[in-house]
Amino acid sequence: MYKTGLLMLYFALPVIFLTTNNANTREIEEQIEDLVSEATAERIEQAIEELIDDLESSIDEDDLRIQTDSWLVMAEPSVFFELELEGFLFDQISDLDGLGFLLAEVAAPASFDLSETREGILEIIGSERADIDLNHLYTAGSPMLDQIENAPRGSAPRDLLKIPKDLANLPIRLGIIDSSVDLRHNAFAGGSIIARKFVANASPPNSHGTAIASIIVSKDPNLLGLAPEANLYAAEVFDQTDGQGKFASTVSLVKALDWLIKQDISVINISLAGPPNRLLESALNRVREKGIVPVAAAGNGGPMAEPMYPAAYPEVVAVTATDYRGRVFRLANRGEYVDIAAPGVNVLHAKAGGGIQASSGTSYAVPFVAVAMARLLGGLGEPDRVLDILYSRARDVGAPGRDEIYGYGHLQF
Repeated sequence: MYKTGLLMLYFALPVIFLTTNNANTREIEEQIEDLVSEATAERIEQAIEELIDDLESSIDEDDLRIQTDSWLVMAEPSVFFELELEGFLFDQISDLDGLGFLLAEVAAPASFDLSETREGILEIIGSERADIDLNHLYTAGSPMLDQIENAPRGSAPRDLLKIPKDLANLPIRLGIIDSSVDLRHNAFAGGSIIARKFVANASPPNSHGTAIASIIVSKDPNLLGLAPEANLYAAEVFDQTDGQGKFASTVSLVKALDWLIKQDISVINISLAGPPNRLLESALNRVREKGIVPVAAAGNGGPMAEPMYPAAYPEVVAVTATDYRGRVFRLANRGEYVDIAAPGVNVLHAKAGGGIQASSGTSYAVPFVAVAMARLLGGLGEPDRVLDILYSRARDVGAPGRDEIYGYGHLQF
């Protein structure tokens, strides 16, 4: 159905993204110190704004990218029927029956203007009845050991927070959206993991997904997961190419959400970040309507970075990371969208291919919050009420009350 023709369009759109590193930060600090000694307060403020603008103009296309040969339309089936009557014919359409949408992937030329196409379609069917956007790409933080003086060389997840005893045997159900999982690792022996792949790659990357899954369900006595008896549904969304590295697309994310929404789960762990996307936002809205809570990494762009998605969407719980002293991870994003903090520095986890390693980043903090949410939802079943409880129990750190660094505070089970 609907595969009656082909609307051929090809486009390429340059995308920029703010990235920061220690060298940039030191350079900015030195320039600000010089300004303080020789300028008025007004000139200082103006100069600081100029420095920030200069930093924002530094482009790193590897951190925020798009698929340059396609654009996307997502809407309910009735909308596509109306578009077909008006002459819009789409070649590749996927039925997202869990979300209640159809998804069309459309090729486009270099001269293609997405805004004009969006306006044309919405003029026919009315506003807010379809989502039309680019096929954005998303990344997960690379495993890294945060070098902090006198810091331990890694701690098992259960050593980083006081964990309720019932979690050792609690059969909670939750999903993860990440890279593939190395199910041959001994950490998963005897565990309950159902995986489904949403990329065509026969050998997709599996390091990050293996790490996140092990933090939740590892049965290795030396690396026991937070909820070793949990039923985990792993949506594998990461592809890898020589030119683009490791990435997940909007298409793979939306299809993963569609699958997970049908698995009778209560929480979805999303340890990746990228740009805003209309289709992804609508899919997450539908997920929340179904009573499922998405929990996502706030991002590792640094204190000056722009908000990252999907964490920055109101429907999503945004998680930042802390070290063994309870201080925020030095590369964590900040902003009003940050909801809660959890351990995410020097966290031990399973290593794809065998063994154990320690990594840092907001990705590794998400499982703590996801498991805490799933545990509470199992008893209460009301997401809004559970979120109120989760935030009220958080230990207030940083500035009094909710702040842009720790959100409501540090997670407490």
